[in-house]
Amino acid sequence: MHQSLPLVTTLAGALGVALLLGFLAARLKLPVILGYLVTGILIGPHTPGFVANAQMAKELAEIGVMLLMFGVGLHFSLSDLMTVRKVALPGAVLQIIVATALGTWLATSWGWALGASLIFGLSLSVASTVVLLRAIEVQHDGLESTSGRIAVGWLIVEDLAMVIVIVLLPPLAGWLNGKGVDANLGEALGLTFIKMSAFIAFMIIVGRKIFPKILWHITRTGSRELFTLCVIATAISVAFISSKLFGVSFALGAFFAGMMMRESPLSHRAAEESLPLREAFAVLFFVSVGMLFDPSVLINHPIQVLAVVSVIIIGKSLAAAVLVLCFRYPLNTALLISAGLAQIGEFSFILAALGVELGLLPIAGQNLILAGAFISITLNPLLFKLVNPFQKWLTSKSAFAKKLQQSANPLPALKMISDEKYLSSSVVLVGRGQVEKKISRTLFNNGIPYIVSEINHADFKQTSAIKKRASIKNEPADTLFQSHVSRASMLLIAIPGILFVRHLIKTARAVNPNIEILVCSYDAEEVTLISSESVEKVFYSEHELSKNVSTHILNRYGMLK
Repeated sequence: MHQSLPLVTTLAGALGVALLLGFLAARLKLPVILGYLVTGILIGPHTPGFVANAQMAKELAEIGVMLLMFGVGLHFSLSDLMTVRKVALPGAVLQIIVATALGTWLATSWGWALGASLIFGLSLSVASTVVLLRAIEVQHDGLESTSGRIAVGWLIVEDLAMVIVIVLLPPLAGWLNGKGVDANLGEALGLTFIKMSAFIAFMIIVGRKIFPKILWHITRTGSRELFTLCVIATAISVAFISSKLFGVSFALGAFFAGMMMRESPLSHRAAEESLPLREAFAVLFFVSVGMLFDPSVLINHPIQVLAVVSVIIIGKSLAAAVLVLCFRYPLNTALLISAGLAQIGEFSFILAALGVELGLLPIAGQNLILAGAFISITLNPLLFKLVNPFQKWLTSKSAFAKKLQQSANPLPALKMISDEKYLSSSVVLVGRGQVEKKISRTLFNNGIPYIVSEINHADFKQTSAIKKRASIKNEPADTLFQSHVSRASMLLIAIPGILFVRHLIKTARAVNPNIEILVCSYDAEEVTLISSESVEKVFYSEHELSKNVSTHILNRYGMLK
């Protein structure tokens, strides 16, 4: 049976054991990825007992890589990156350089060749997107916090940098004494550049128009399974066809497929519908990585393993903390970011596997990278729990650390779209959707200064460059402060959620007791509850909502006779 059904046997063994060990890891408050990696060790060739089909696991892992990269592209948001670009872009690039230099120096001190050392250093420089995002979301204030948004931007830059490395590594392999092409470096890079340019042009010109239309036509059938099939088929088919036609990697093809799919208004549904299958194959990817790991490296080379872990947890995270502090963020933010980056994951595995395939990285190097990933992922939750105690201890012992914690958060000082004169006596509009757009257009047409504060920045798109309009995207409390609510004459809340609305009302009253507060609601029960709060007026009725609000504001500013 094992010989005749290798796919079924591999899937049953991998998913069954992964479920048990993932559940155990979750109960121990460890990342579930650790459970998946240990599963790979247990069903791999380096441990006794059941051994899964290695070739089958490798092919399943390839699908896992495609879907992982498709998910990265599907969630890639240039607007997310732009909000924290001043810290995330230079910070991530410099941190990659520092960590790569440390890893390269470490490998060369062991007598490794330059190519092997560079791959080794790069593999230690990039954090796991899955581990970091889940840790930020669970352990602290979530992805909408200042630290969370910086982490997201940082990860985007790291992921894009690794995508570029994956593309350039094959043509550079020969120059680095690997199994690359025999042509000279200039010809190899030139050919790669031409193929890449053709691929990107094709995806932007053709894919950007075709994918959203295909998704729309599939949606009109009303079939949920066809919609999910369309998303998954796009990811895998584009990755495969791109590899055959343009010579790019599966990972890059899937990444661009996700980016183009994001152009569709249905991209959020595409992400949700495809999530279960993407996560299932992601599990298989991590299991397959575990199958490659030889645990004997922990016994035979403990000093080297300790050195690798030191680079990941101390060297890389220390560099990140210093860089964040250099951009005048508080000590707490710097410690949170550094703790989140003190681990390595999926891109490290992809780079290590590619390095071995190209003959650049020895198997021993891959084992050291995997050992560093195992240990750093295991310790990561503990590092997050130590952030606050360590910060309190540090600020109590050092006046300099106390000063760093009190550093002004640069977010409130972000350059606003509006001029300073428009900030006083303005209308602060917290909302999203058609109501916000109609009201803001009315205010603009009548010359009333206003500021739009968008809480859910993932759904927000700035559609106009209005001089009297400022756009702020942040967590709830910071949103009002950055919107200069203390100087505003009116606050309009046009978002759902009674608890969230009450929080905004309470914060606004504390900052500006004389501000006039208006609330829009689509829910009759919510209207009753909000009416008992200290607000001037609550508007209800979806059809007349924006019209009534606009009329009230125009009357308040003397625009109506």
